[in-house]
Amino acid sequence: MKINRRHAFMSLVAAAMLAGPASAADTIRVGLPTKTYWPTTIAETAVRQKLFEKEGIQAELTIYRSGAETFEGMAAGAADIILDPPSLVSAGRKKGVMSRIVANAAMGNFGWQLMVPTKSTLHVKDLNGKKVAITAAGSGSDLLALWTIQDKKIDFTRVPVGGGGLVPNLLAGNVEAAVVYSPLSFQISKSGEARTILDYATAVPPNLTAGWIVLDKFADAKPQMVQKAVNALYGAVAFMRANRDVTVKLIAELYEMPPEIAGLEYDNTIMKLETSGDMGAANVNAAVQLSLDLAKLGGLKDIVPVEDVISTKFKPVPTK
Repeated sequence: MKINRRHAFMSLVAAAMLAGPASAADTIRVGLPTKTYWPTTIAETAVRQKLFEKEGIQAELTIYRSGAETFEGMAAGAADIILDPPSLVSAGRKKGVMSRIVANAAMGNFGWQLMVPTKSTLHVKDLNGKKVAITAAGSGSDLLALWTIQDKKIDFTRVPVGGGGLVPNLLAGNVEAAVVYSPLSFQISKSGEARTILDYATAVPPNLTAGWIVLDKFADAKPQMVQKAVNALYGAVAFMRANRDVTVKLIAELYEMPPEIAGLEYDNTIMKLETSGDMGAANVNAAVQLSLDLAKLGGLKDIVPVEDVISTKFKPVPTK
């Protein structure tokens, strides 16, 4: 009997060693463009609800200072899947960074606002010759700033300050205005520290503003890993939509803001995100093309065809 028990025990040990914790090969490195931003909420939800684990993988989250820096991180091999706009994919391919959007995340600039301090008397037309804060050159905030310059026929200096530097530099008077993303935009508006002079959610035509991106070589080498990652991420979106109180609490905790502001972020951003992520959907090509056209209007010259920007190989199946 002892021999049989010992044999059974050793068999369990061997099985455990073979299964073991997820190795580096089973870990997906997720690059996020800045901390206080909805992609972080999605990724954190996926981690906390163990959605990556349910897919049989682990996730390692890295938060960067801007979308441009996030893209550079992926290009350098420091991240496997990131969230960024189509314009960076297009510009990257022109420079030899071969990547594609594998899942559609947002069809609008939800929560993005051009803001000035409350005491400022400036309007959009008054920004000519002024300084406007963005996160980084080539980022989503930069594209919106460039779009503003072209659409409103004005000119101002774009000052890169990183995601964490937008509000401090605006409120300190180091810049006259800033392109601010949610929930920071909701927070400083509600506090009375700043006011909106242009709401990009309504000013810019609906287009594919952000998607989950991987390098071509990673998608080719590890398609199952990509599929599992997007399953977990869209499982998180589904969970958030079905669990308002839990999600509002998480937003408030992650970004150290009042539940009231977290609620605004939930209602005005989270609930407007794409739920399927399917890049093969009928409306996707036109939405990507419009995004690239707007980027071109904003000054981006490195435009490639839509089919070179997207991949339809992966259709997220949300993890439950």
